[in-house]
Amino acid sequence: MTAETSSPLRFSGRQRLILLVLLGAAFIFAADYSILNVALPQVGGGVDMSLTQLPWIVSAYTLPAAGFMLLFGRFADLFGRRKLFVAGQVLLALASLLGGFATNPEMLLAARALQGLSTAMAVPAGLSLITTTFPEGKMRDRALGLNGAILSGGFTAGALVGGILVSLLSWRAAFFINIPFAIAIIVATPMLIGESKMPNRQKLDVPGAVTVTGGLLAVVYAIMESSLVAAAIGIVLLAAFWVIESRSSAPLAPVRFLKKPTVKWGNYAGLVIFSMETGMIFLMTLYLQDVLKFNPVITGLAFGIPGLAAVFAGPIAGRFIGKHGGRNVLTVALTLQALMILPLVFLGTNRLALAILVPALFLGFFVHVACIVSYTVIGTSGLPNEEQGLATGLTSMTQQVALTVGAPIMVAIAATQTDALTGTHLALGVNVAVTLVSVALIWFGLRPRDESRASAPETAAAVS
Repeated sequence: MTAETSSPLRFSGRQRLILLVLLGAAFIFAADYSILNVALPQVGGGVDMSLTQLPWIVSAYTLPAAGFMLLFGRFADLFGRRKLFVAGQVLLALASLLGGFATNPEMLLAARALQGLSTAMAVPAGLSLITTTFPEGKMRDRALGLNGAILSGGFTAGALVGGILVSLLSWRAAFFINIPFAIAIIVATPMLIGESKMPNRQKLDVPGAVTVTGGLLAVVYAIMESSLVAAAIGIVLLAAFWVIESRSSAPLAPVRFLKKPTVKWGNYAGLVIFSMETGMIFLMTLYLQDVLKFNPVITGLAFGIPGLAAVFAGPIAGRFIGKHGGRNVLTVALTLQALMILPLVFLGTNRLALAILVPALFLGFFVHVACIVSYTVIGTSGLPNEEQGLATGLTSMTQQVALTVGAPIMVAIAATQTDALTGTHLALGVNVAVTLVSVALIWFGLRPRDESRASAPETAAAVS
């Protein structure tokens, strides 16, 4: 009997409480990513940072969050998921305290880096606690659907709440607000969630850990700073990681794991989903303010209202995946994500463009959340519990890297044109084309295989 047919369809009272804790943590980390983005000038001014230094308030968070995700995801498998999850919450509280009392750029950037590190620790551990608490099938699909909704709501709420806190109180409140929530989660977690156990404790693959973490940090830094030297170093280190993993007796990320179609194509889908949507949002933010001359408040509402509405997509996506399969839902939703961007290619300089933009964002954000849930389900399906931390670490890392590269790629394409609006149209057109080509690749890459059915029938069911 498969997990699909044996799983109950309703959450127990204890499972609901576990979800409340894990999803609450996911919401806090999603909001923490975006909460300062709307107030960068005020934050920078508060610690005497120059205008050119402001991007590092974001980058200091993103760099460790993306670079350490895979490593800490595997740490969760090897040393305990609950332990790492709680440690991430403790670090978040301490980092937020440091940020709230920052008096110079060094303290502020250190706090943001520690917040990014806490994200790398807690997010894959929390996600793997979800995938191991709820058996593969409809129960897990529903739980991951709620997680997708929470992520969308957290990103949107972070932007909205950040602006309110800064306006009514101070930019320091955007740091301090994390502390009571983190403490509540730290207290509740041991009472509800048991510690995971590795059947046979493995030693840590130190060479693999060093090369993959160094490679990811170098690649992300190269993208943020347009550094060819860092890119070359990153590629060399990641190539070395692949060689080490193929020869190690106890690899950090076994090559057989990385070659699984669900892992490979699920994470490729995540890279496309987040990078293309993030790039579009950045371009439209510039379009609203630089072309249509709307102020930041109207711009925030144009994204915030559709973003909040998209929260309802998560639970619906989870049910659709349980009924139609992750592969079908992913490819349909990703196709619709591209089609919702297509009308934006033709926007002009008239403010009536909002009549096209807002509905397109509303529908686009809705299917975007369905994409997130689908790729997470696929990327974590058909795997044993002892590899769930690795799987969720990889999907979380994919998300962080994609969020980092999306805007720079789209801006670089737009910059090839002398006219800003023409450049925006070109970049959005490339966005649509890349997404639709990727849909075809993902559809064929996730096609059911005879050997997959024989060895892992649940995997075939997840992507069919």
